[in-house]
Amino acid sequence: MKSNVIIYTDGACKCNPGTGGWGAVLEYKDKSIKIYGYEEETTNNKMELTAAIKALSILKTKSNVIIYTDSKYLMNGISTWIDSWKKNHWRTSNKKEVKNIDLWKMIDKLNGSHVIEWKWVKGHSGNSGNEMADELANYAISSKSRKTK
Repeated sequence: MKSNVIIYTDGACKCNPGTGGWGAVLEYKDKSIKIYGYEEETTNNKMELTAAIKALSILKTKSNVIIYTDSKYLMNGISTWIDSWKKNHWRTSNKKEVKNIDLWKMIDKLNGSHVIEWKWVKGHSGNSGNEMADELANYAISSKSRKTK
């Protein structure tokens, strides 16, 4: 493994469901990459997952990664619930299909491609990386634009 990458992710949604945005900041050595995008008729949870997927998809080689998220949905899903979901054929403990299954499958695949430490950070608490990811997600909504790299 050559890379040690720090990633901050966030999702946002105006009305839920509604127009949503995602943002991510990737830091590697002295470089910083900011990416963002939006979707019509989406949910905040989908945008949280999308931010992590888009950020991890940029990495071209197996990397050591620390991902900071303010989403308990993402954090609990990837660190606690996902093993049971897979064991139960992507069903919850209530036997219902996991919501956002397509995104969870992508996250799971990307999670297995790197050595990732997932960390939860309280949103809007002064963490500069999280604040920037939030700004990017909201900018994507207000400008309805997408930027990668």
